[in-house]
Formats: sequence, structure tokens, C-alpha cells
Amino acid sequence: MNTETPQLAVSRVFDAPRQLVYRAFTDPDHLAAWWGPTGNSLPRDTIEFDVRPGGYQRWTEVNAADPRLRVHVHIDLTDVVDGELLEGVMRVGGRLQEGIEPFETRLRVEFHDEADGRTRLEIRQWLPGHLAHPSEEGWHQAFTKLDAALTNSQAVAMNHRGVQVWPS
Repeated sequence: MNTETPQLAVSRVFDAPRQLVYRAFTDPDHLAAWWGPTGNSLPRDTIEFDVRPGGYQRWTEVNAADPRLRVHVHIDLTDVVDGELLEGVMRVGGRLQEGIEPFETRLRVEFHDEADGRTRLEIRQWLPGHLAHPSEEGWHQAFTKLDAALTNSQAVAMNHRGVQVWPS
């Protein structure tokens, strides 16, 4: 694994507060609502989180076109700052698409406040070179789903003021 220069750098601004976007990455119910490329699913019972330095995040993603393809993701968290940073080593295995072998990548996700209550997300990954483009496409598809999940959760919160929509 190359640790010098990330092969993938993605920046995206979401129309939601930083704590809500952070929770989308650290709450299993929220991750199940948006993770993965379009059409893929993330069964809630496959998700296990212990979000802290030295903790982990684990889940299994099911391919929409071929449910036999199941991607097992395990992240050993090395650095966690509540609401600001998730960093660790991600191991991807399981039954993957043809041409993709199990791999390991360093992953860094930063959450930054932007004007008007928005959040800028900065993602860096140190991937095998041939995986940078498909991974970037996967992030963009997942972000489309994340946009919808964030919009829905804020709309529900506006309609039910005083009711907590996402568990703390």
C-alpha cells in the first residue's frame, strides 16, 4: 500500500450540517441508507461499528445485478475526532466483481463546516492504481444516495420539530 500520495481525492459539499453528515458515516442505520454504488444494498444486520481510535467499522455490500457478489469491508480505525475525522485502514474482500482482487487501502475522511450550514467532505484513499477510477465513480454514486438521505432526514426533522430523527 502506497502511503505517500493518495491515488484518490474527492471533495464534495453537502447541504446539511457537519454533525449530520458525520453521523451518516458513523451510525449503522444511516450508512445502510446510502452506502455503495447505485442499486447495491447494505443489509443492516451485516453492519458492526465501534467508532473510536482503535475501533472498527464492518459491513457487507450486496451487488444489485448479482446478489452472489458480496463485498466485505472492514476498516480498522486509527484516528477518530468526533464530527471532524475518520481515518483507518480499509480491507476489501469477499466475492468481488470479475477483475477485482481483495485489496487494502488507507482511508481518510474529513468533515469541514461551510457557509449556510453546509458541510464539505474531503476523502483521500491510497488505492492500487487500477482501482482509483472505479472507486471514484462508486463514491459519486454513493454521494447521490447520501444527498437524498440527508434531504429526507432534514425534511422529517422539520415536520417533527422536537423529535429526534437520527439517534445520537
